[in-house]
Formats: sequence, C-alpha cells, structure tokens
Amino acid sequence: MFQDQNGKLIPVEVAVMKKVGRESVDSEGKSAPVSLLDWYNLHQEVILVQERPVPSHDLFCHIDASGGCLNEEEAKIIMKQLVDAAIHLEKNGVFHRDIKSENILIETGSEVPRVRLIDFGLTSPGPHRLCLYLVGTRDHSPPEWLWFGGYTAGPTTVWQLGVVLFEMVHRSSQFRTIDFLMDRIHIRSTLSENLFVHLQTLQLHQPSVDRGSLFELPFPRFLPIFLPGHRTLGSFSSSS
Repeated sequence: MFQDQNGKLIPVEVAVMKKVGRESVDSEGKSAPVSLLDWYNLHQEVILVQERPVPSHDLFCHIDASGGCLNEEEAKIIMKQLVDAAIHLEKNGVFHRDIKSENILIETGSEVPRVRLIDFGLTSPGPHRLCLYLVGTRDHSPPEWLWFGGYTAGPTTVWQLGVVLFEMVHRSSQFRTIDFLMDRIHIRSTLSENLFVHLQTLQLHQPSVDRGSLFELPFPRFLPIFLPGHRTLGSFSSSS
C-alpha cells in the first residue's frame, strides 16, 4: 500500500497510475501508460477500470503476426516511443520493473504503430536505491542480479528495453539473460550498423560503467525519425 498526499492508503498500482497519467476520461489516449479511469477497493481485491485502446494487441502478438520478426524501421519507431515512455516514468520517480513485449500494447489503428504501457502491478514508486530482491520476469533479469544479487532502476530499465529490442529484430527469439551471458544467443551480424551498435549499448554487462541510463543513450544517431505528437530526437540526449 502507498500513502497519498491526503494520508489515505491506496494500492501502489493505483498510486503509480495516478502519478504517471491523468485520472479522467479526458486523458484517454494521451499518455503512453494506459489511463486509470476508476478503481474500487473490495477489501479482498481491488478492481481497476482502465482505458482499452481499440484496435490493439500486445507487442508479443504483434511480432508473431509479423512473421516472428519486425523490420528495422518499425522496430525503431516502437523503440523511440518506448524510451519516451520510460523517460516519462523515470522523471516521475517510477520504476516499472517488468517492461517486456507482453506488457506493451501496440495500437494499430493508424499508419504508425502507437505504444502503450500496461501492467503496473510490480511497479515501485519513489526514489530507488539498490534492490536486493527480484520481481518481474526472471528470464529477463539484468546481469548484475545474477552476479551480485542486486540491481538499480535506471540500468535495469535500459536492460529491459534491450531485451524488447532484441526480440523485435531476431526472428522467433525469446530472450533469456543466462543464455545471452553464456553466448548461447547472439546479436545477429546482419543488422544495420547503427542498430547493432545500439543493441550492444543496451545490453552491455556492466550497468553503472557501460550501460548507463536512459538519458545517456545515443538515440539521435540510432533513430533518424520524427513522430507526430512526440518530442524531437534531440530531447533524448543527456545535454537537452
């Protein structure tokens, strides 16, 4: 439970969804996280009434419907929006902890796919220090968790974004960190140079030294794309 500004205890998922999006019908479709429209505490369970984008399906199904792999241009469009969403969460002090293809909705009602984040049930609000227990998808755990038994929010989010990008551009591939670390799966050499280098950056093993934070990623070079209603690429650089 989380204590709101009025001293009322509310579920963490409700608190987070209130924080990262407006809690009204007017906010539908305006933020990357799906909107929380209402919620009910039934004591033994909590019912959330959330926006349902139509038409849409999750990214896992989107990849499958595309033959098990997306082309690079579509992957870049989706990735840019994902990073934008992750930066929005981080600026609001929110750590999703389980960004993966099944928790990403793709709206398919326009020429450009639109990304929406769902499932904030494992989210942690507030300042983030070293986490000593793992929540989320174990197969996608960051290397530092496997090596040292701890991880931090920023580099872990970058790692999870790398996993999503890997699965988007590798045909019918489901990523497992342990397989990657043991060289049982590899970044394919046939990717374009920019995408190959960027994926390497996202999945570098040393979190604080190499992988860095969302604000340090080389997106202006990686994503020569502008999308209506989104910030320009320069806003992704750490100097903006």
